[in-house]
Amino acid sequence: MRLVALLLVVLMAPLQAQAQAQAPEPDTVTLNFVNADIEGVVKAVSEITGKNFVLDPRVKGTINIVSARPVPRALVYDVFLSALRLQGYAAVEDRGVVKIIPEAEAKLHPGRGQVQTRVFTLKYESAAQLLPILRPLIPPANTIAAHPGSNALVITDYADNLQRIARIIDSIDQPGGGAEPVVIPLAHASALDVALMVNRLFAEAPQAAAPGADTSQRLSVVADARSNSLVVRSDNPSRIARLRTLVAMLDSPTSAAGNLHVVYLKNAEAVKVAETLRAIYLGESVAAAAPRPTTASAMTPVSTPPAGAPLAALPAPQAVALAPGMIQADPATNSIIINAPDAIYNNLRAALDKLDVRRAQVYVEALIAEMTADKAAEFGVQWQSLSGVEKSGTNAFGGTNFGGPGQNVLGIAANPASAGRGLNVGVINGVVNIPGVGEILNLNLLIRALESDSNANILSTPTLLTLDNEEARIIIGQNVPFITGSYAVTGAATTPTPFQTIERKDVGLTLRVKPQISEGGTVRLQIYQEVSSVVDTILPNPAGVTTNKRAVESTVLVDDGQIVVIGGLIQDGVRETVEKVPFLGDIPLLGALFTYSTRSRSKTNLMVFLRPTVLRNPQRAESLTIERYDYILGEQNRSQPPQSWPLPDMEAPRLPPR
Repeated sequence: MRLVALLLVVLMAPLQAQAQAQAPEPDTVTLNFVNADIEGVVKAVSEITGKNFVLDPRVKGTINIVSARPVPRALVYDVFLSALRLQGYAAVEDRGVVKIIPEAEAKLHPGRGQVQTRVFTLKYESAAQLLPILRPLIPPANTIAAHPGSNALVITDYADNLQRIARIIDSIDQPGGGAEPVVIPLAHASALDVALMVNRLFAEAPQAAAPGADTSQRLSVVADARSNSLVVRSDNPSRIARLRTLVAMLDSPTSAAGNLHVVYLKNAEAVKVAETLRAIYLGESVAAAAPRPTTASAMTPVSTPPAGAPLAALPAPQAVALAPGMIQADPATNSIIINAPDAIYNNLRAALDKLDVRRAQVYVEALIAEMTADKAAEFGVQWQSLSGVEKSGTNAFGGTNFGGPGQNVLGIAANPASAGRGLNVGVINGVVNIPGVGEILNLNLLIRALESDSNANILSTPTLLTLDNEEARIIIGQNVPFITGSYAVTGAATTPTPFQTIERKDVGLTLRVKPQISEGGTVRLQIYQEVSSVVDTILPNPAGVTTNKRAVESTVLVDDGQIVVIGGLIQDGVRETVEKVPFLGDIPLLGALFTYSTRSRSKTNLMVFLRPTVLRNPQRAESLTIERYDYILGEQNRSQPPQSWPLPDMEAPRLPPR
């Protein structure tokens, strides 16, 4: 048995060696597709990989794949996807099926595939600034977008390219870049002055400030007055290094006791600001140097230098404690000259920068609405007989006489032209000659009747524009003379020369307003509103003219743009006058022949409204000005005289167009 077994082993050894020599190589495939239709290639790849494919009807064309050596079956699918990508197609796996579709639509189909969508959230860099850097690295058919709200990038591309983009983003999105703010402290110079100088020196060109321009050339410098330092930010570290070198050269000490600085103001008034700074400087220095009062030395008076005088002029004990300095205003250039050590100047400069701000303005619209209705009526009968005046001996005359010169029977008899308005009916019986008076009419009977009705509706709308906490005034009316005194001087020729002293006063509409704006937008208004007029009288008054006056003075709080009523008058008065002959005027019916009656009613409604509007920027003030300008221009255009053939064309004056 052993011999037989040994013989079988010897006989089988060559067969095993031949079988090993003829055994197939590892699981490889040779791919040779020359101008092969895509559908045929898909069938072959499906047989090799065992995957199920679905082709979009728009997927057409041929594929060329040539392999000089066999490739492993595991790489066949990747080679096939690369060939599809060159033709503009992509494969998306979904539920065990591979969909072959155009590459531009791959991002619209969910599933696992070569085209994926990833969101990259940045920590340090700006997504909007990184977008133009990554855009060239992504095929045109795929997309990249920036979401500023979350500072993220949304990219749709092939998986291998997304991995490369992820490595690029990680390399760029690092802390401590050039965009981080840098603080440069100053030891001697003023941060406000240095910031102003640096901003002028490194001013951006117009093309650098345009949208989409290179942001690496931008440099922002802001002064921090509290720490006397500069806060700098730039995307280019080299510009920050250049700025550090320049600031180090500017921040150098001086050997002088004080530095002379000239600060030009933009909004505030130099004289007032200089007084404020001088009070701060002197007040803080004296308070710090004055000893605490103890014994009798506390009663020693302390002299205060005059405004604008140098501190070196103080008495010896205080001059040693206080550093010399000077604060002076130059009204011609609206600037302030400060001569003080660096530390004191830096504090004053910080306060000056906060005081020199654009002040808000207040546009005040006042509405004075006045409605007046006056009704009056009079009726009377007067008797007069002057027949006995011309006769000799004892004779009698008499009559009734009511009203003023233009109303009574004697005044009209002496001068018929002086008869008042209304109905005047009389009976004349010749002419009577009165010694010393002359001839007058013998007016035996006069009947007068008058009824009047007048209405007035006046609306005045004065407006004022003034700075915050500054009083403004507008006066529209007449300057009327008022007699305040008179006397006569007798000269050498015994001719008296009368003299009168006259004082002129404004009569019309007056509005004075002083607004004060709070931080919440409420406006505190100190108001004085006056409406006055001259009373029309038939006869002159020896004491002077009579004026009507309505005034209101108040302090109110009004919200920005709201209307408030600040005062008013509602008056309704009835007046009745009856003049009659005693006993005769009381007779029923016949008493009307010996009675003169007048009745009047006056009703006045007056209201004053106010509306303040806060103007915090020049654009708001310009809009109000344009609105008023266009309104006046329209009124002037409507008031042009019409054309007339017998008259020459004369154009009324008008405002020039804006």
